[in-house]
Amino acid sequence: MDKKDEGIVRTRFAPSPTGYMHVGNLRTALYCYLIARKLKGTFVVRIEDTDRNRFIEDAEKVIFDTLKVCNLDYDEGPNKEGKVGPYKQSERVKQGIYLKYAKQLVEQGDAYYCFCGKEEIEEETCENNAFEKFKCNCPNLTKEEIENNIKQGKPYVIRQRIPEGKTSFVDAIYGTIEVDNSELEDMILIKSDGYPTYNFANIIDDHLMNITHVVRGCEYLSSTPKYTLLYKALGWNEPIYIHCPHITDEEHKKLSKRLGHASVNNLLKEGFLPQAIVNYIALLGWSPEDGQEILSLSQLIEEFDYHKIHKSSSVFDLKKFKWMNGEYYKAMSSEEFFEFIKPQLNRFPTEYSYEELADLLQERIECYSDIDNVLDFINELPDYTNEIFENQKLKVTKDIALEMLTKILPILEKTNDYSKDNITNVVKEFITEQNVKNGQVLWPLRAALSGKMSSAGGAYELFVVFKKDESIRRIKTAIQKLSEELK
Repeated sequence: MDKKDEGIVRTRFAPSPTGYMHVGNLRTALYCYLIARKLKGTFVVRIEDTDRNRFIEDAEKVIFDTLKVCNLDYDEGPNKEGKVGPYKQSERVKQGIYLKYAKQLVEQGDAYYCFCGKEEIEEETCENNAFEKFKCNCPNLTKEEIENNIKQGKPYVIRQRIPEGKTSFVDAIYGTIEVDNSELEDMILIKSDGYPTYNFANIIDDHLMNITHVVRGCEYLSSTPKYTLLYKALGWNEPIYIHCPHITDEEHKKLSKRLGHASVNNLLKEGFLPQAIVNYIALLGWSPEDGQEILSLSQLIEEFDYHKIHKSSSVFDLKKFKWMNGEYYKAMSSEEFFEFIKPQLNRFPTEYSYEELADLLQERIECYSDIDNVLDFINELPDYTNEIFENQKLKVTKDIALEMLTKILPILEKTNDYSKDNITNVVKEFITEQNVKNGQVLWPLRAALSGKMSSAGGAYELFVVFKKDESIRRIKTAIQKLSEELK
């Protein structure tokens, strides 16, 4: 990015409060934020709430809560009024901003009043194929006919008049794109309820708010020629367009809003950390030159370059995302991780120390759904098979396991201090006395305590969690089962 742009760059995140925050929305917000911060510019948030039929009351709160939890602080927007507000389109409608420019376009001949009813439009659409634009006689109405229809209270919309010829625009990612205007529809600018369409309002607002860089999904590439024509008709310079590639699922289908992990709020509920979400979403369409994958927000600001955004679709790989989240878990202090995971541990018996359970989890889980699999042996000893005591690599057989457990049991029964340091010393002394390898004692102990071939934590950690009584009970159970089999 050019140094000459520093300080003059203005980006905007302009979501519609019509549902939850999708990962695609957050990526747009993040890229806008990174561009603005990289070039010491201004990050604007604008609420595009003109679609009243799809408006959801709490959706706006979700938008701002998500930005806050992800540390994407904005410079101008609702509750941070700048010089180009208001920052909600519904409030701008009341000021007559959009109707003013729509009427200017009508006077110039670049737009027209359309009095065709919904039924007429639907009938015309059915008769034409999908690539033909809507046709009506409204562009040819005289001034007198238009005024007469308005006086009679006939509903109308204001449509853009698409001229003949070709239109081209430049995108920072996809380069120059040119289309034949015959492929473009006379899109609606002002709806019959007086509200502007998204396609019209965002152009007016981007210009009046001095937006220099417009970041959005590549699904808007097909609409951009119509935006270009409006900019030209109004005599305005276009912003820099940055169209980001689609985000797909593992089957390379567009990430559906019906999928739980498409919702940022759901990801947070599933135990994904905000910093991991930001990190992973930043890499859905872009990557640093050195290939580094774990990047803090400050590192992303330093490394991000919108010119390097990929053209091809990005796959939302849940497995890789979970791995990354696990790496962020590991990087937390034990105190931070405990406070984070504590609410998820309430379903476990209170006789166990939640701090110690958290210690077992920190290195072994990637999200909340992993907890039960890792700690499934805590509430109740699994009905294990004796094969778990065998380990060819460590040269542990069932006979050796039974021998070691039987010999160490009375020593453990006499031990009262089950702190990690003390229990470690007790077991190590036993290993020395028996003149055996560590694994020939520790493997049977871990298997007896967990009832699993592999488990969260080694023998020492499990002793600390279970304390004396439960540890002894489980070891006795293992001895009994091994004895019965080896009779």
